[in-house]
Amino acid sequence: MSERMKEPNQKPEQQREQLLREIEQLARRALFGSISETYRTCGTPGCGCHRNGPKHGPHLYVSYRGDQGKTTGYYVPKAIQAEVRASIEAWGQLQDRLRRLARLNKERLTATTRRKSTLLQQALASPLGWRIKPRAASLQEP
Repeated sequence: MSERMKEPNQKPEQQREQLLREIEQLARRALFGSISETYRTCGTPGCGCHRNGPKHGPHLYVSYRGDQGKTTGYYVPKAIQAEVRASIEAWGQLQDRLRRLARLNKERLTATTRRKSTLLQQALASPLGWRIKPRAASLQEP
């Protein structure tokens, strides 16, 4: 979590802008899926992995649900394992930032709706006699 998101005094619009910047950065490197590690025996009959010795590994795989709803995946070469792990972590962080943004969007929308509702109620209760047109649902003066 960024230091700016921890500031309780930050205004909601500033929080939204910071989240949008973080989302953009995370989206550039995010990978979808989950990581699994396997240990295997090799094809050499005399190798210790066939007896009580340690198996070969870890071998890293990423699995995910494909377009048809079937779980699929791929092997991750050792040379890019650290980058893939960071990218999978970025996916989780991206999901977190999107949830926060959705919460702020909801708060902004409900606040706007409450303001409009309050203004409408004030206009209707006004001694000036504002009223709603029956068909157009807009305000008009008498």
